[in-house]
Amino acid sequence: MGAPAYGQTKSDGDAPVTPNDGQSSQPPNSAQLGDIIITAQRKTENLQKAPVAVAVIGGDTISNAGITAPGRLQELVPALSIQPTSSGNLIFIRGVGNFTLTSNSDPSTAFNFDDVYVGRPTSSNGVFYDLDRLEVLKGPQGTLYGRNATAGAINVIPTQPKLGELSGYATVGYGNYNALTAEAAINVPLGPNGALRVSGNYSKRDGYLKDGTSNDDTKAFRVQLKGELTSDLTVRATFDYAHVGGTGEGMVYIDKAVFNGTNFVITPSGLPEAEGLGTPASQAYRQTLVFAAIGAKANPLLQDQYLNNSYFGANLNIALRTGIGTFTIIPAWRYAHIDSIVRPGFIGNSNEKDDQESVELRFAAKRFSIFDFSAGLYYYNEKVRSIGALSLESAISFTDQRYATRSKAAYARLTANVTDWFRLTGGIRYTDDDKTFVGKGTSLAIVCQVRVAGVASCPNAPLIRWTKSLAEQPIVPPAGGAVPLGTSGAVITRVDSVNNAAIAQNQTTYRGAIEFDVGPRSLLYASVETGYRSGGFNFAAGRGPFLPEYITAYTFGLKNRFFNNRVQLNLEGFIWKYRDQQLSHIALDANNRPANITENIGRSTNKGFEAELTVAATKNTILNADVQYLNAKYDSFLYQTPVSAGRPFTGCPVAVSSNPAFYNVDCSGYPAFNAPKWTINFGLQQTFNVSDRYKFVFSADTQYRSSHYAFYYFTADELVGGVWRSNALLSFGPSDNRWSVSAYVRNIENKRTILFIPEHPSLTAATAQLAAPRTFGGRVSMKF
Repeated sequence: MGAPAYGQTKSDGDAPVTPNDGQSSQPPNSAQLGDIIITAQRKTENLQKAPVAVAVIGGDTISNAGITAPGRLQELVPALSIQPTSSGNLIFIRGVGNFTLTSNSDPSTAFNFDDVYVGRPTSSNGVFYDLDRLEVLKGPQGTLYGRNATAGAINVIPTQPKLGELSGYATVGYGNYNALTAEAAINVPLGPNGALRVSGNYSKRDGYLKDGTSNDDTKAFRVQLKGELTSDLTVRATFDYAHVGGTGEGMVYIDKAVFNGTNFVITPSGLPEAEGLGTPASQAYRQTLVFAAIGAKANPLLQDQYLNNSYFGANLNIALRTGIGTFTIIPAWRYAHIDSIVRPGFIGNSNEKDDQESVELRFAAKRFSIFDFSAGLYYYNEKVRSIGALSLESAISFTDQRYATRSKAAYARLTANVTDWFRLTGGIRYTDDDKTFVGKGTSLAIVCQVRVAGVASCPNAPLIRWTKSLAEQPIVPPAGGAVPLGTSGAVITRVDSVNNAAIAQNQTTYRGAIEFDVGPRSLLYASVETGYRSGGFNFAAGRGPFLPEYITAYTFGLKNRFFNNRVQLNLEGFIWKYRDQQLSHIALDANNRPANITENIGRSTNKGFEAELTVAATKNTILNADVQYLNAKYDSFLYQTPVSAGRPFTGCPVAVSSNPAFYNVDCSGYPAFNAPKWTINFGLQQTFNVSDRYKFVFSADTQYRSSHYAFYYFTADELVGGVWRSNALLSFGPSDNRWSVSAYVRNIENKRTILFIPEHPSLTAATAQLAAPRTFGGRVSMKF
């Protein structure tokens, strides 16, 4: 159920399959592993002959595992850690990643759908259906994938129209929590050299929490048209649409913390793990929490949360084969309208429109002399308009921001086939980025003017109620002014700000690799590659622009097939040097106003190894194991918080900086967050033939993740303990796979560990998003 793709005998990619690409010629019933075809290096090749660290998951595996969004991909790929928040999917690869939830910061993993880069993490949902495969490239991909791929890249590759063929499939499933899923596709021939493919997906489920949150309501469809217009010209057009509704991910209160003058004392909330923030019990608990900077208790969270997000995309893939090589051009447009309210202990509203255009021109030359050569040009233009409100009760901010990014790049890669068994590869990419930012905002904050023994004491101060706009606020001081809040001893202040900025930056990234065929089916390789993530702007007092981040990765790998293709063993070692790391988070600025802040925090060294084993024990039995060891530690990790906001909630050493308005927080020497030291996967797929016509297929998988921190405060409540989580699937159907009936159970142990823990910047109470509970159900599938 959670095993990787064991074998694919063809690729549906636009690039032609060459005679030597390693396609499997094994008989279908033999006890052998088929070959997997990938396009991770922008060419069609056998996975076992590609000198890159890449994990491949087949479309059937994704469907069988019930994955409809990126969040659960980490169950299949040990290198991945994904936090699926209501504001987007936070993707970490081997400890490299970021809490990028807003438009002022870019993600560190390049998410690509159908060969098109998707710039916003909010737009990575709604595409997980009718897939050929998914590729996860581990480590920086600076030369082929460019900027914002310091951690790696995820390529989501849909099943393409099959020329001259009438075919299709449909799957309907139902499970606990009233989970209803449906997926279907039909492929219609348009003559012998053309085809139309239409596919869609529907997923609806009740919430996992008592307040109804963590539910699902997703609808999506895709239309593709492909034709071989001539023997040398292939054109494919794609349009896709998705809508994601429901509540989004819910949270639960796990504890509160009180500073006793020496350290923070953490007290568990005592609430059940499925309580949700909106239940009466949670609302009562919230009213026991105190804003330390005011001395007043919190109010109930009265605003419901919701998602109303729409995504559109259109792209062409035009491939022209010539006497010197193949030219491919990919023009694309993607658009998203984000309308949401999130409630992770505070309330945030976003009304955002993301509009991106891109075009990529690729050239893959025919081999000349001993050389293989490829090159490309890339242009990316993104415009973001974001109107939002962020309320902490003690403060609220209203912003209207516009971001524009133009990125241009040129890249080339050359491989010298020195001998039949020895190759050298060099690659280079030049990227030029221009960013502009125009923003205006208004922030209101409560300031307590009464202090008892040095502690703020305004217990009767009325807090700021939630509204989407400044005009709806009942008390609005004049710009730069303050208004007393009755006799509470507190005042409400107002700060207006305007920002208009531009930055230009460029970077050259490179790759060098050496590879040896040490046997007929054994490849030894080593590489060094660099990555770069662009800098940007902060719309926050006391916070200037942030710099780009960089990474250099050293990789050593050995890929093997043994015993007549019955055993596959791949080994990889890696050392990543990460510097000027960007950290994005919600925090208070120098004026104690809430803001989305990105800052450069330091350096880390991430190193370890991964071993993957797949065994075709018999023609009906496939076993797999994947073990990753990761030692990711911060060589330097420094950030600042304003003294006026009170003692920062952190497990790291704290001291007042040379600027007495700020604390210095030093987390150097701590492990990287979202970086478990050990991740272990085991899987089994067993076929039982009932007769010549029918069969049962049983598959099971389990994964262990060792303890790791889920957030950057490094407090005890953010340390997620080690856990095993298992799944199983049993299906029955005919031997020709025309239909099947199956039953599944996921998270058999019912372990609801912490996925994400966004600490409140002014209220020392922790909320957490938990993993899904045990789920089970059945489904019926058919194809023709």
